[in-house]
Amino acid sequence: MNDLLTRAVANVIPKKLAEEKLQSGKKLHIYWGIDPTGSKLHLGHAVSLRKLQQFVDAGHEIILVIGSFTAMIGDPSGRDELRQPLTHKQIEENFHTYKEQAAKVLDFSKITVRYNHEWLEKLTPELMVKLASHFTKQQMEQREMFARREKEGKPIHLSEFIYPLLVGYDSVVLNVDCELGGSDQEFNMLCGRHLQQVFGKREKFVLTLKLLEGTDGRKMSKTYENCIYLEDSPNEMFGKLMSIKDSLMETYFECCTDVPMDEVRVILSSSKDGMGPRDAKARLARAIVTLYHGAKEADAAEKEFTNVFSKGKLPKEIPEIISTGDDPLGELVKSGLVSSKSDARRLLKEKGIKLLDEQGNTILVTELESELGEAMAKTFNQKHSAIVKIGKKKFLRFIVSKSFTDIFPDSVPNYPPKV
Repeated sequence: MNDLLTRAVANVIPKKLAEEKLQSGKKLHIYWGIDPTGSKLHLGHAVSLRKLQQFVDAGHEIILVIGSFTAMIGDPSGRDELRQPLTHKQIEENFHTYKEQAAKVLDFSKITVRYNHEWLEKLTPELMVKLASHFTKQQMEQREMFARREKEGKPIHLSEFIYPLLVGYDSVVLNVDCELGGSDQEFNMLCGRHLQQVFGKREKFVLTLKLLEGTDGRKMSKTYENCIYLEDSPNEMFGKLMSIKDSLMETYFECCTDVPMDEVRVILSSSKDGMGPRDAKARLARAIVTLYHGAKEADAAEKEFTNVFSKGKLPKEIPEIISTGDDPLGELVKSGLVSSKSDARRLLKEKGIKLLDEQGNTILVTELESELGEAMAKTFNQKHSAIVKIGKKKFLRFIVSKSFTDIFPDSVPNYPPKV
């Protein structure tokens, strides 16, 4: 029971009720809800998935609720502005791969999956008024993000007040003993606890889980582009984990691995038995990659990381793009390695873009767009490819196109290249 209520847990409300229910020996009904607002699950989602699986292993009944209705409204939790609602089609597309990704953590043969449009789209105006009558405007405005937005003069939409009522009604319909979720969901989950009491259902305890910070130190969210996704390749996952702040390692060990916490404290300690930050982070990355890809892939990812970032070698696999060299920044954007041309120009000014040869040696550290174009043209005039390094860990190989050989027919005798 200790691990169920402590590991990766931020709060238990009320703790006494949770302990009594778990000590009763009865099979508890526990649920977690997720709105399919994107097509990918990340390690932040996996914290809840892992906790669900712990309850599965302990013999309890688990319900995974897909917010097929609430995703059309949008959860205001932690938002500085209105979350854009989704259509039925978008929700279906986003959920298409959820189960496959979640199955990396959760045993679907032992859980129940429900969709909240089954009951929420049947709500009558009368019942909606009844739900709303149990909450006040002041209660809603006590939420930190609403108070902040009101102070800043930003709008708060009535639909955002309705959202916690609807997810709270999920609890009423399911009549659960426990709901778990991220600590940013505490208000929504307590709404459900209150409504279960109002409707004479079971008394529910709420288990809030620690939020995971992403590669930039902010809450892991696709909005911030700082996620470590469950479907990231082993190399990509390992590299992202090696880039997190040292101060986050204990939380990542606790929330994302099965390494005993006593062992974690030794790993992170400054004693002679502890590891240095780099080795400790590699131990963390290897443990997480092993969970999602296996030990063999984790070992290979660690070797690849060491070769690229410690020994300065090129990655074994570099994404490629057919290019004339006329618009390198546009092609970097097209590849997805930078978000925009302005982002690429910022990196240029910060000397964050380099041109490399096929051995990984730096040909040029560029500062201007014109320099990059000229250097690529010169490289293309000698060889059939050029490699651009963006930041510390992004690479793109530009392969000379047929149109370029038309301009310089004698420059690339072995075109087309073997790739």
